[in-house]
Amino acid sequence: MQDPIRTRCDDGILEVVIDRPKANAIDLATSRTMGLIFRDFRDNPDLRVAIVSGAGEKFFSAGWDLKAAADGDAVDGDYGVGGFGGLQELRDLNKPVICAVNGICCGGGLEIALSADLIIAAAHATFALPEIRSGTVADAASIKLPKRIPYHIAMDMLFTGRWLNVEEAHRWGFVNEIVLADKLMDRAWELARLLASGPPLVYAAIKEIVREAEGTTFQTAMNKITKRQFATVDALYSSEDQLEGARAFAEKRAPIWKGK
Repeated sequence: MQDPIRTRCDDGILEVVIDRPKANAIDLATSRTMGLIFRDFRDNPDLRVAIVSGAGEKFFSAGWDLKAAADGDAVDGDYGVGGFGGLQELRDLNKPVICAVNGICCGGGLEIALSADLIIAAAHATFALPEIRSGTVADAASIKLPKRIPYHIAMDMLFTGRWLNVEEAHRWGFVNEIVLADKLMDRAWELARLLASGPPLVYAAIKEIVREAEGTTFQTAMNKITKRQFATVDALYSSEDQLEGARAFAEKRAPIWKGK
């Protein structure tokens, strides 16, 4: 039996591929595997950027495996570290994640994509939240999507389950870039290498600030930054990389980031 999740690492980049024919749907066991993979990515200082995609050209992921559910997987069962798909509830994930959508991206698959920081998509990709049609709620998407795109468009998707082509998804802003299918992973790796060459402590501070600011006021968040009450900001302001950035700018050279 093939491994439902394939990974490879190169130059600080982790690639995670969901490989569960035919629809790359995710059952409880697969979700738990993904959680361990992304937890290890979070905790490994040698890994700087992750890419998540799906095997084949038809599906990124159809989300929750309804066949597994019919066989006894509980919808409120143990999804493992990080919740469904290992990403959407993983605490303190302060590294960039790129989602490369290579086809149908619906339900929990779209929720995984929304847990990434950048979404690039093949020209044939499509998106939907069809949970309404099976009498259940797209829980993570109900929280995240109205914050990412116009409220009325998000509610339209949640209420009707209608499909968006990649051009509409790009127009509403939850897809960063449309790429030809045969160039999708090349572009994902190009972006990942760009990010991997950047300052990891700054990325960590950005992600913590953005995440924590969602639940507070602007001034409260600003006060926490200036008082170094965010752990990532405090680490950044005390780091060698902070000095290296200033020195490199003054010396008109490329900085050498050490992540410390």
